Amino acid sequence: MIRIKNLKAYYGQIAALKGVDMEVETGKITCLIGSNGAGKTTLLKSISGLMKCTGSIEMEGEGELLGLSPRKVSRKGIAHVPEGRHVFTGLTVRENLEMGTVPWHGCFSRKKYDEDIEQVYEMFPRLRERNKQLAWSMSGGEQQMLAIGRALMARPRILLLDEPSMGLAPLLVTELFRQIKRINEETGMTILLIEQNARVAMKASDYTYVIEQGEIRLHGPSEEVRKDPEVLEAYLGKHASKGCR
Repeated sequence: MIRIKNLKAYYGQIAALKGVDMEVETGKITCLIGSNGAGKTTLLKSISGLMKCTGSIEMEGEGELLGLSPRKVSRKGIAHVPEGRHVFTGLTVRENLEMGTVPWHGCFSRKKYDEDIEQVYEMFPRLRERNKQLAWSMSGGEQQMLAIGRALMARPRILLLDEPSMGLAPLLVTELFRQIKRINEETGMTILLIEQNARVAMKASDYTYVIEQGEIRLHGPSEEVRKDPEVLEAYLGKHASKGCR
């Protein structure tokens, strides 16, 4: 579990997070939805040590994360897949996956990770087909699979996903979220997901938080939040109630 209390973050004088309280339950998929500029990405960056902030971010069994470097946070068992994928474009698929092992493997260790790579290839067969292909030449959907696969190579306990569906065709979004659900169900991995596609995010998740202007406005089990009139109008369309239930 991650427990966040009174989290505040600023860009200059502008408050991006205004005292956020939330919990990410162990073994569940939690999603955070909100409009552009609401503070979603800032929250993930705060958890992974990429953003200076105040308050408290506690990870079950590991204590306080606030103030730790991104390297130390990753070694605590948190893997962050950033918005825009950020794969290493000049490296092959396999080389990108190998880079994901650094938190536990280091740069010169002889520990084996072939089994980890095989598990990623089993989950994303297209990556096996592209094993020796340079990442820059892959489609957006393939790069997103690679970014998630690289994160899984870190052997995380908690996976942070920032806008995984961005720029992808609807069929690819459906397939991607099917795999995200599979990761959670087969490994029991805790997942915190931020996503502008509120419909697909809430269908895939167990619990939903709604953030507006840096503050949590609403939260609850995803099935309940999907039926909230304000959420229906703001994120799913005024006439979406029948389709969402």
